[in-house]
Amino acid sequence: MRAKHLIFFVFIPVTVVVGFFAIDRLGFVDLSNPLRRGVYERPSDLPYAEPYQPPAPAVPPPPAAEEAPSEVAPLPSEVNLAIPFTVQAPFANWDRDHEDFCEEASVLMAASFVLGKDIPSPEFADARMYELKEFQLARFGYFESTTAEETAMILRDHYGISAVAVVENPSEETIRRAVASGKAVIVPAAGRELGNPYFRQPGPLYHMLVVKGYTKDGRFITNDPGTKRGADYLYDPDVLLNAVHDWNGGAVETGRRAVIIVG
Repeated sequence: MRAKHLIFFVFIPVTVVVGFFAIDRLGFVDLSNPLRRGVYERPSDLPYAEPYQPPAPAVPPPPAAEEAPSEVAPLPSEVNLAIPFTVQAPFANWDRDHEDFCEEASVLMAASFVLGKDIPSPEFADARMYELKEFQLARFGYFESTTAEETAMILRDHYGISAVAVVENPSEETIRRAVASGKAVIVPAAGRELGNPYFRQPGPLYHMLVVKGYTKDGRFITNDPGTKRGADYLYDPDVLLNAVHDWNGGAVETGRRAVIIVG
């Protein structure tokens, strides 16, 4: 009996270990799936969402005898701005308009935050996005796939927000410092490079989303209007930055790297 028990207790662990490696070899545990490289589920311990604070008026410093070396202020360990969320198709009606409403949704979210307003209902969000469509048709003659500069113009001219800047070649530090300063960051992107599994596959050729913060472990907190699960959606910084590309007529992967800082 002791010999049989010994064989049993040795055989079972060996079988489990061998089975795991066999499954991994055969591809049933796909640890190399690119979707697992950059997109994460929302954790339960996101930092507290902070409301928009208008920048204080600049106060000139007193004259100094000698120019002191400038020091870069350290960033907080985590930031999460209280930017309201809407999906670009509030009623899950992915028709031609709503498939192109990622820019409208991103503009609505960023502007609402800076102006201290909410997005109270799907009906409200849908109506505001159609208003933005009409504004663009009157201004540009089209509303689909607006560039970073055109999106900045919408924020300035439709919402009256003057504190809007298009920043080329943004770094991870650029985006972190912007949100740490209480500013929303709108990101134009080659949508399929984001690898978001909740997009209608293969994903949008061109996309736009809002960065609203970052976590202690370095991931960006976003409001991604391309999915109903897009509130506080986390992206690995390398994945997000690699996807940053402005609209250029179709070959988005070669578009310039630029973001829109609002606030």
